[in-house]
Amino acid sequence: MPASKTFHSRSSIAKEIATLDALPVKELKNRWRQLYGSEPPHGVSRELLTRAIAYRIQEQAFGGLKPATRKLLERLATDAAEGRPLRLGPPAQATAGTVLMREWQGATHEVKVLDNAVLYRRTRYRSLSEVARLITRRALVGAALLRVAPARAGDLP
Repeated sequence: MPASKTFHSRSSIAKEIATLDALPVKELKNRWRQLYGSEPPHGVSRELLTRAIAYRIQEQAFGGLKPATRKLLERLATDAAEGRPLRLGPPAQATAGTVLMREWQGATHEVKVLDNAVLYRRTRYRSLSEVARLITRRALVGAALLRVAPARAGDLP
């Protein structure tokens, strides 16, 4: 455990968090300043203030979010800010041999994933996005256009 973290038992942390509900808002704000080193957000509700303090207490005692979780939350925030649908899983990653299929305006399009490229209509492209632009004639993220299907025997180039 890093030196910056002090050892606390789970029960002592639970007791500390349980006392937060009884603290006046002024003391909660002081606790925020101690834990975060900044002023609490203006107009923050008592409930959110209490939850944020409880989180920070646990974070300091037991550790914070894993890097993968932080990355997921950052991606979700970006997607939400840009009006995209929220997906909790990691972005799909097609491996070599995967066949991506999509019907677009009455035609079925198949793209084969290679090691460092994709194959569409016997032509190699650097990315799925290039193929998506070719198919739709507009800028799209390739993975958003195409859906994944397992490779069939004999489909590899």
